[in-house]
Amino acid sequence: MKITIVQGAFLPVPPLRGGAIEKIWFALGQEFVRRGHSVTHLSRQFSGLPDDETIGGVRHLRVRGHDAPRSLLALKFFDLLYSMRIVRKLPPADVLVTNTFWLPVLIRSEKFGRLYVHVARYPRGQMRFYGHAARLQTVSRIILEAMVVEAPQLAERIRYIPNPVVRNLAPAAPAARRQEILFVGRIHPEKGIHLLIEAFRRLPAEARGDWRLVIVGPAAANAGGGGEAFEAELRQLAGPLGDHVEWVGPVFDPVKLDEYYARASLFVYPSIAERGETFGVAPLEAMACGCPPLVSNLACFGEFLDDDVNGFIFDHRAADPAQALADKLAILLRVPETLAQTGARALGRAQDFGVERIASAYLEDFQSVCAHPHISAA
Repeated sequence: MKITIVQGAFLPVPPLRGGAIEKIWFALGQEFVRRGHSVTHLSRQFSGLPDDETIGGVRHLRVRGHDAPRSLLALKFFDLLYSMRIVRKLPPADVLVTNTFWLPVLIRSEKFGRLYVHVARYPRGQMRFYGHAARLQTVSRIILEAMVVEAPQLAERIRYIPNPVVRNLAPAAPAARRQEILFVGRIHPEKGIHLLIEAFRRLPAEARGDWRLVIVGPAAANAGGGGEAFEAELRQLAGPLGDHVEWVGPVFDPVKLDEYYARASLFVYPSIAERGETFGVAPLEAMACGCPPLVSNLACFGEFLDDDVNGFIFDHRAADPAQALADKLAILLRVPETLAQTGARALGRAQDFGVERIASAYLEDFQSVCAHPHISAA
């Protein structure tokens, strides 16, 4: 098959500035090529990247994009401009995969391939614009249900394929693990980092011992963070903890990031984004490195995590969620053996989401949509 993948206007591919979706499709495209398919991947122009190059057999074309603005209205406007530029670059294909907002609206011809809309966020009314798409695909069952509610007439064209984990790092030996609690993600209010810091502060000194909190991720607004003022608030909150907290900043190099996953004994992802988290790539990446995750009680994490089996859950909806998290931490930090055993099971579960397996699911679905060449409008 000839497969075209179109990423959004705001992050480069390869994922030099991070981005879970960019990272996933960068890996999937190369796996499709390895299986004998032809892949063209379109993304934003970025300093140091040529407008046309081949990586791992995938042809990469780049058009002018933008840094992400704070305003949602401006974001949609820039996405529209970017999508209009993309249309002029699209090659003929069998399947056109995109997660942009506007491109599916603009595409009304099959000459670019069967329209395959990758939905990685909760729907907010846009499904009604995609009635002509051959497929609407999402990464978790909770979003699938929301999509069906929003567009029941499209239910037969909606499919669930989970995100892959794009790394497969062998776990570090327990002796190599440090007394580190790791967070990796955007430094943003919806990620619940304030709960993690407050919970760590509330631990009795004897429970905290030599444990350290390591926070990795971007705070800059143009990288999806909450901005400098929010980061300053967090640092002030963490002030009494002194050198028990390490602020690493953004780490986009996957090899370097793996080092943090490999040495931590516990990964904590206390997101409170009820309609923002759709799958949870970071906890799954931690699991793929043998590091057990402790997450909030959001439904999307149930795609891969079973409480007290291959990870842990705390109730972020409790009257005092910071205390609920502190109570959970106090139990887990006392028994390193439990963390090591859970990490081993986490690694086994993560292997179910390998790139090869998820790529097979996509290719089967691409073949399915190509078997029905007529676009039916809704």
